[in-house]
Amino acid sequence: YVLIDGVGDVSIPRFGFKTPLQAAKVPNLDAIASAGVNGLMDTVEVGLGCGSDTAHLSLLGYDPRVYLFLYKMAVPHNAHCYFVVLYSNFANLDEKTGIVISWRADRHFEEQGPILCAALDGMKLPSFPEYEVRVSRFRLTKNHLLQPLNAKRAAEGKNIADLVHLRGCGIRIEVPPLEKKRGLRPGMVAPTKIIAGLGFSLGIDILEAPGATGDYRTFITSKANAIAKALSAPLKSCPNVFVLREDKNKPGQPDGYDFRFLHVKDIDDAGHDKATLFKVKAMEAVDRAIGQLARLLWEAESTGNFEYFLCVTGDHSTPVEYGDHSFEPVPFTICSLKDFVSVRGEKTILGGFLDPFPLATVKDGENLTEDVNKGRESNSLKLSAAIQFLSLTR
Repeated sequence: YVLIDGVGDVSIPRFGFKTPLQAAKVPNLDAIASAGVNGLMDTVEVGLGCGSDTAHLSLLGYDPRVYLFLYKMAVPHNAHCYFVVLYSNFANLDEKTGIVISWRADRHFEEQGPILCAALDGMKLPSFPEYEVRVSRFRLTKNHLLQPLNAKRAAEGKNIADLVHLRGCGIRIEVPPLEKKRGLRPGMVAPTKIIAGLGFSLGIDILEAPGATGDYRTFITSKANAIAKALSAPLKSCPNVFVLREDKNKPGQPDGYDFRFLHVKDIDDAGHDKATLFKVKAMEAVDRAIGQLARLLWEAESTGNFEYFLCVTGDHSTPVEYGDHSFEPVPFTICSLKDFVSVRGEKTILGGFLDPFPLATVKDGENLTEDVNKGRESNSLKLSAAIQFLSLTR
């Protein structure tokens, strides 16, 4: 199950009014679509621009109105049920205008983030003196303490972190495990903490994938390898797990994994960053990784011990023209691996390389604003010509 975060979009003038997915060269996705069942769906309800947590819950069969999600990866396992957790980012504020210039000062705070958090730990909240801040790696709050660090960032031309943007509050809740609800032993590859937290909440095992970061620097090949390895390990009987055709070949670990969930985040990031060309290139990279996953799974299925099915979909739309989640439906496609191979060609699949590769890079400023301006100029010229033609023919 490959979930491409933010895959939905709208037509882009620069691409001849195609969506980024339509503009991308994705032969493996095309083959899955040709071999399987396809459609569009609203992951929660028609017309709702939902969050990733809400959409993922719904896709996995949980009503998000009943199970309000908690970002559990940010909370100690022994946290009390009355703890309120806020998902947060270090942000950059213009104090003169009071406007948040960047709601995320930096995507890469692996080194400086813990330093900022440590400086905040125990700080009394000015509006609620009876409470204090207790931070962990992923729980952050307002910062006025680390001026040297911000001075260094400013000197390097980077956004300073002088505010914490709070969102996505929740509490710890009890959720029926996915295995009990669906009769499937699940596992997940999801470096993004929100999704990994959801997996933990639903009793899904989280598998490490070295080099998979959940951002633009991710090695997506590592995710494909982790999924394939988990689904093609030695088996043991799992009579309590229902599978199609009542077969006995249940993929998974020795304890019976038969459902693996691969989350891809960078497509959503491209939408938020209004990076049109990067979203196209990132989609092409995802397609290459799906080809690698298909090869590894086909090699396992060819032994006669396994049977696999591929499903690819999204959680919500993140249009590059809008830069945020929107209400457009998302595509889905599902097919058996055997049918995919018959369409794509076994020689093509087995001839694909398995070497790791990074996501494609783009130049600074290669974003939607530039693309849209070009599109607007072209459309303006066409409109002017049309008006002139109409005036001459009257």
